[in-house]
Amino acid sequence: MWNTDDSRQDAPATARMLQLPKIIDERGNLSFIEEFLHIPFKIARAYWIYDVPGGEVRGSHAFRRQEEFIVAISGSFDVVLDNGGSQMRYPLNRSYMGVYVPPMTWRTLENFSTNSLCLVLSSLPYDPEDYIWDYEAFRQMPRLCGSAPLRQEEETPVAPLLSSTVYDCNIFELPKVHNRSGNLTALNNGVEVPFDVKRVYYTYDIPSGVMRGGHAHRRLQQYLVAAGGSFDVLLDDGNTKKLVHVDRPNYALHIVPGIWRELLNFSSCAVCLVLASERYDEADYIRNYDAFITYKQGHQATCI
Repeated sequence: MWNTDDSRQDAPATARMLQLPKIIDERGNLSFIEEFLHIPFKIARAYWIYDVPGGEVRGSHAFRRQEEFIVAISGSFDVVLDNGGSQMRYPLNRSYMGVYVPPMTWRTLENFSTNSLCLVLSSLPYDPEDYIWDYEAFRQMPRLCGSAPLRQEEETPVAPLLSSTVYDCNIFELPKVHNRSGNLTALNNGVEVPFDVKRVYYTYDIPSGVMRGGHAHRRLQQYLVAAGGSFDVLLDDGNTKKLVHVDRPNYALHIVPGIWRELLNFSSCAVCLVLASERYDEADYIRNYDAFITYKQGHQATCI
């Protein structure tokens, strides 16, 4: 657990490689990133860069206040960091390793492999005034000790959505910024995504013919994105079932609470990226289908 006490605000922010959990499963491996647990900041924005042609360079800028965490959830690329005097290169080629980038660090992304996807989690919403685009101007700026840590917000209880149906779950087209050096899709909390992202996880190395998921949530909302390849999502509200095909990194399936969901028909090299509204809480899961039906029927009985 990261220390988010005010005593940390004078401590230097240091760029470093961080290892994420890797849950090994014969149905496909899973890694996850939770704010203040695996990274030292609150997630305000998530974006991913994809369709990057060979030889292209992305980034080459710094931020005045923003912190970032960068992961290669498919393929590989290098993150080159510069503090104004020296450089450090971080090759990223594992889904369970990422680079923490503190404010006032010049960073460049390069050496993208075929079919690579770069996931970036940011501590602030998009703010063009926070960018520093000129390297010489960056070098002349004073170096700060780092950003003051953000306090964890008090959790606001969310009422279970027992009456939800599969028709409340829809595919949404996400913003797609076209660029010859690779496309970018960005989501700001409460703007392009209708909840605050507190946890991100992704499933990869998925063998053909397997099924993942097979559970429901009482409170958690999700955005499911095909960060690589494609897959189907079978949605079930206890009365009606719906099969949804997910196959593009700029489309997301919004799954509301109270829906049983199963992931199947994964294509080769598929990666399922999930943006989640809650931190991990085992009590929020319903992992048995009969218990899920009882859960839904219990609400229906109270409404009669």
